[in-house]
Amino acid sequence: MDALDRFDEPPWLAAVATTISYGLVLLVVFLLLFVVPYALLS
Repeated sequence: MDALDRFDEPPWLAAVATTISYGLVLLVVFLLLFVVPYALLS
């Protein structure tokens, strides 16, 4: 068994997963910085 066999997933799958997780992080930050204060102060 080769040491690199466990990394045989396609590179585009890693790129899509990275994009989705980055978008989720941005969404959480946007909610915490803008939506929550607006909801609390309005």
